[in-house]
Amino acid sequence: MKIHTVIEAGRRHNASDIHLLVGLPPMFRIGGSITPAKGEGLTAEIIRSLVLECLTPAQAERLEREWQLCVSLVFGDFGRARITVYKRCGNVEMSIRMSEKRIRSRDELGLPSIVDDLARKPHGLIILTGPTGVGKTTTFHYMLDLINAERACKIITIEDPVEYVHAFKRSIVVQQEVLVDVHDFTSALRHVLRQDPDVIAVGEMRDPDTIYTALVAAETGHLVIATLHTPGAAEVVQRLVSAFPDGQQGEVRHMLSSSLQAVVAQQLLPRAASPGQCLCCEILIGTQAVRHHIRENSTHLLYSEIQAGKKHGMVTLDQSLLDLYQRGEITYESAVGLAKHADAIKKRASSAIAP
Repeated sequence: MKIHTVIEAGRRHNASDIHLLVGLPPMFRIGGSITPAKGEGLTAEIIRSLVLECLTPAQAERLEREWQLCVSLVFGDFGRARITVYKRCGNVEMSIRMSEKRIRSRDELGLPSIVDDLARKPHGLIILTGPTGVGKTTTFHYMLDLINAERACKIITIEDPVEYVHAFKRSIVVQQEVLVDVHDFTSALRHVLRQDPDVIAVGEMRDPDTIYTALVAAETGHLVIATLHTPGAAEVVQRLVSAFPDGQQGEVRHMLSSSLQAVVAQQLLPRAASPGQCLCCEILIGTQAVRHHIRENSTHLLYSEIQAGKKHGMVTLDQSLLDLYQRGEITYESAVGLAKHADAIKKRASSAIAP
């Protein structure tokens, strides 16, 4: 077995991810569900051989030293894939994320139209959030592609790893990969500010230094698009502020209140009537009221602002779920299962179908 054979099978079956585990055949994530390939389980020796086939000597040495590794590789006509190697029971195993071969349209992705408006903002901070595997990176690159097509500017990205390579359209696009082009997000972000950027895209805000530098960049006239892992839009503010010691939180709240343009929180759910998944978004917009609540540390009121902010393009998770259910795109069980306030969903769903 060769790694190209595995990647080709993943593309042929439209898999988003491939998992290679000892004792199991290759496992493909198709339409959100894990499906095993036909055949016998993989041995530790086969998987190790596949791993080493992917890596340079330097990457292999780093794997031996750190026991885990994440790299982005290009496999000819099959495109780019993110390879994550880890250990289980002393054996190396592999998770492969198949990168998009092209950037899909907003309608294909199911993104709300306000995402285009956000990408056209001249400055400020836009945060894409949600758990792993819900399409944050896809939205991230969709927005960058839109900017690239519409603006004559300079875009700099810091990614770990690079998953989609942007061709030059109207913009200069400089993509930097952690541990290939830069040492880490924090030092790279500081240096980016000296490179005359208009748009800065940060693959993930992982630590206080990266968050602080991103806020400085957003405050000083740059558009910053970044990803984060939180369950919802309103929780993002508390997550960012609480990353700092008490004595610095007031300053961070002030910076965030002046720079935040929007938070887009994503979830993926199985489609009701066809294979695949559909996107569910919760959106918080940086209105004057939202900025006031952030500045005054009344973040518990942000969810109410989202509920009342439809005219600004805001939508709660529950509102988005109900809309998807009423359009027949997801099942009732999916809507209720993911809702923050399941009773409200049940009540509104039942009233909508009452005679």
